[in-house]
Amino acid sequence: MFDVGMKKGVEFSIPTIVVGNLSMGGTGKTPFVELLIRLFSEKHQICTLSRGYGRKTKGFILANENASAAEIGDEPYQIYSKFGHKINVAVGEERILAIPEIIIQKPETEAIFLDDAFQHRYVKGDLNILLTTFQKPFFKDKIVPLGTLREAKEGAGRADIIVVTKCPTGLEDDVKAKFSIEIRKFNSEAKIIFAGIKYGKPVAAGTASNGDSKNVVLVSGIADDSLFKAEAKKNYTVIKDFAFSDHHHYKVSDIKKIVESVKENPDSLILTTEKDAVKLKAPIFRDYLEEIATFALPIEISLSEEDLLWLEKRVSVAIKDKGYIREI
Repeated sequence: MFDVGMKKGVEFSIPTIVVGNLSMGGTGKTPFVELLIRLFSEKHQICTLSRGYGRKTKGFILANENASAAEIGDEPYQIYSKFGHKINVAVGEERILAIPEIIIQKPETEAIFLDDAFQHRYVKGDLNILLTTFQKPFFKDKIVPLGTLREAKEGAGRADIIVVTKCPTGLEDDVKAKFSIEIRKFNSEAKIIFAGIKYGKPVAAGTASNGDSKNVVLVSGIADDSLFKAEAKKNYTVIKDFAFSDHHHYKVSDIKKIVESVKENPDSLILTTEKDAVKLKAPIFRDYLEEIATFALPIEISLSEEDLLWLEKRVSVAIKDKGYIREI
């Protein structure tokens, strides 16, 4: 109905940068939004907006120091935990209603980054960034239930930038060319960027800080844990692997099983993702995990210097076009 003009998207006076995908998840949206935050949080008053998938609340919420993963969702809470001192973080199922709330409550906001809003077409973004993985690009996928696509491949035609994420290191030019040919069948104009990922040093995610052990119990609840597992196995011996579904709501029974595995191997620790770490910090689990060394493995988007500069300039243009540039 949007395609044929029966429904219309609303364009706001404030710049809106949309980051999303065609698939059900696992393309690296949150690390990409974090990349944008790093690029622009020092230059502009930024607010991120997402649905807050998996939260136990409804409606518009602007995160504050009392926020939790249960209240605003694991990914928004991860962003707030890392960048809440620099930006504002909001959630709301209906973005078209949430954006006016942001403008009212935070009138100093100069740009809104919409996380996972490619299908929310009631909001007409000023710049639409589509992510797809190297391992399962949208042009090789199918609509659910035969595949993982939320909409037809032709939806890629709405993107201004298409980022192929999770690319292996040293991706050869001929492989990039083949990918570009397939992408061009659905979008002839978008800028195509190939991005890798890089893992940082494990960060303590609990009160126990003994991180010397090389034996780990893996805990993850993400859409695709293959790269997380591969990275862990490079540097650790995996004693046990607890792999839950994406946005898993941890229960006490889950935590008991995880702790039991650690205690069966005294010289071991919990290694988890940043998204899961924020949920393991919930007060209800404190008594079980306070003496268990727990570490999160940070992940970031990796771009070539050329692509990083291009991306920064392109997003800057989208913001500047709306006249929201703040004097520094």
